[in-house]
Amino acid sequence: MAIKTFRGHTPKLGARVWADDSAVIIGDVEIGDDSSVWPLVAIRGDMHRIRIGQRTSIQDNSCLHITHASTYKPEGHPLEIGDDVTVGHMAMLHGCKIGNKVLVGMGTTILDGAVIEDEVIIGAGSLVPPGKRLESGYLYMGSPVKQARPLSEKEIEYFQYAGLNYVKLKDEYLAEAEAAGDA
Repeated sequence: MAIKTFRGHTPKLGARVWADDSAVIIGDVEIGDDSSVWPLVAIRGDMHRIRIGQRTSIQDNSCLHITHASTYKPEGHPLEIGDDVTVGHMAMLHGCKIGNKVLVGMGTTILDGAVIEDEVIIGAGSLVPPGKRLESGYLYMGSPVKQARPLSEKEIEYFQYAGLNYVKLKDEYLAEAEAAGDA
């Protein structure tokens, strides 16, 4: 992986984090223990901070960025992602806040100032507009997203399964890298 210091900030990776060699992580970024960053992900904390929690998986080709401070938005918008979050392939997360136990569907875009509460599923290909808040316990779908229905107990239980499944998978990648002398 390419870890790049920018403006005096070097990304910090927690214990047992796995990031693919093709991932790029720049600037004021912190990634929590047991998280994973998959192929071709860009995490760019160049003009504000990015914080990613524990056991969170950022899937292939996703792009994570921030909103810089300006006269338009003096404090800007950092990007904050909680624990046990699965970010699907090709997601675009920009200056938003994502709680714990969230599934962001493949190809979803979440824009500046949006807040995703805990235990939310966002369907693939959805668009979360700037400033939108998604309430805990629901499935959201569409472009722009709309609340579709409450989550079932089985869906809520899936959050823990998904998080632990990606911890297990990234541990296999770490073990193979260590066996090959790449770790």
